[in-house]
Amino acid sequence: MLGLDPRRWDRVVELATQLVDDGMVPALAVDFVTADGRLECPLLLGRQRLNDSPSTIRDDAIFLVASLTKPFVAMAVMKLVEQGRLSLNERVRDLIPEMDDAPKRSLTVRHLLTHTSGLPDMLPNNRQLREQQAPFERFLQNTLAVTLDFPPGRGMQYQSMGFVLLSEIVFRVTGSRCREFLSEEIFEPLGMSGTSLGAPDAWFDDANPVVDRIAEVVVPPDQEGETEWNWNSRYWRQFGAPWGGLLTTPRDLATFAGMMLNEGLAGELDVFAPATVGAATRNQLNQFRDVPEADRRARGWGFGWRINWSAHVASCGDLLSEAAYGHWGATGTMLWIDPERNAAAVILSTQPFEQSGSHLARLSNAIVAAMT
Repeated sequence: MLGLDPRRWDRVVELATQLVDDGMVPALAVDFVTADGRLECPLLLGRQRLNDSPSTIRDDAIFLVASLTKPFVAMAVMKLVEQGRLSLNERVRDLIPEMDDAPKRSLTVRHLLTHTSGLPDMLPNNRQLREQQAPFERFLQNTLAVTLDFPPGRGMQYQSMGFVLLSEIVFRVTGSRCREFLSEEIFEPLGMSGTSLGAPDAWFDDANPVVDRIAEVVVPPDQEGETEWNWNSRYWRQFGAPWGGLLTTPRDLATFAGMMLNEGLAGELDVFAPATVGAATRNQLNQFRDVPEADRRARGWGFGWRINWSAHVASCGDLLSEAAYGHWGATGTMLWIDPERNAAAVILSTQPFEQSGSHLARLSNAIVAAMT
């Protein structure tokens, strides 16, 4: 059974503690899991609120994981695929008839899941919509109307707005909003009780304010002073952006990662078929002959999962196998799963990724090195 070298794991603890003590990150959580079961070595360090005194992070802290949301929405779509309710080559216009302008008529679900749609990452008026505390429907309307940057399938470009459409497709096919579908099909069966795509109203109940468990995040410069719509606002916490609004705990993410390592199984629970997990987590860009060869080879995507780009600034680490996949989040979060090493790691922080990415990669390297 895979384990950890105690001496090398001490180095992980030392690095994590140093990141917090030196003020590099206000709060940091690390968890490690194997397909044989979660190892009892979680770390939870730092401050629950940015102005708190040291060592105030709650044992049940919840983190806003930003773009780490995307693989979960993708797996909701893949659930529909394995149920025979959807196929990946279906055109988006057949599922969302409002998307009927000519440049988008060839757009498929497959394009959305692999970042080959030509959609932009963010809408041109993203900031204005958030300043207005716009509901999801406004983001959807603007995504339906936005101009593509290139024809579907002709390139690869990271696109958060594709997940607006994927979320809406889940609704059009099932009649349930993506938040509810994720809860019913994945979170509740796995016992992920601290996880939700956007905070429900009940989390703000004065008698039991679950919202107090959400760790405060350092906001980027463009959000400073914007208390009505920044990452820490009630609006954003409740919005449940399908491209970046997941709230979860390290333990819940480790549970999900263990299920993925086990090819969709969690004990006796059959969450996904092995074929579904296999398809979602291998490089799918080779299916697109018009995507540049360099992207297909070195910047691979599964369905919502990024194949680890080891030579990229947003790498999940330098020591993972070629089979490793995962995702990162702008709030300073990372999840990787390595089937060859039969292990996965959860690293959650409250420092924006652009400022903490290299620190998280170093920590990831130390975790891999500790494996025995």
